Amino acid sequence: MTVTDSPDPVSHELDTPPWRRVESTIISAANDIRALYDSRYAELDLTLSLAMLLCYLADFGPVSQSHAADHLRQGRAVTGTQVDKLEARGLVERIADPGDRRVWLVQLTADGKELAAQAIEIDVVVRRQLRAGIPREDRHTLANLLLTLQSNIANATNPSHES
Repeated sequence: MTVTDSPDPVSHELDTPPWRRVESTIISAANDIRALYDSRYAELDLTLSLAMLLCYLADFGPVSQSHAADHLRQGRAVTGTQVDKLEARGLVERIADPGDRRVWLVQLTADGKELAAQAIEIDVVVRRQLRAGIPREDRHTLANLLLTLQSNIANATNPSHES
């Protein structure tokens, strides 16, 4: 059942059961978005996470794994595993950081650049489909609300946060 199929629209979201509240809807939408991207990237033998790393490296590489992990908001171990997978496929390579011999940088290979370009093409199509019927102003409002929500989450998870 989709949100629009709801048999009894509730006048206030706080009056709804937990599975119909805005937070649950955001989680459900995020899961649906991830599944859609994963299904489209499967033709490239990628997941959304791997495609995001490839595209990030296309824009900002070469970078350290730590820098990529921080930018993509994921754990360093997860990023390391992703780099290992991409490296095994010949899509990225680790190179010494000329400024710090203790650090390795990750950069795309020629094959990685080609695959990143294909991933970007898929992203353009998916974003167009996801945004259909949603005016630019509404998308801007949604983006700002989600950024505020992320900030609230960061504040709520901060150990110095008081209830």
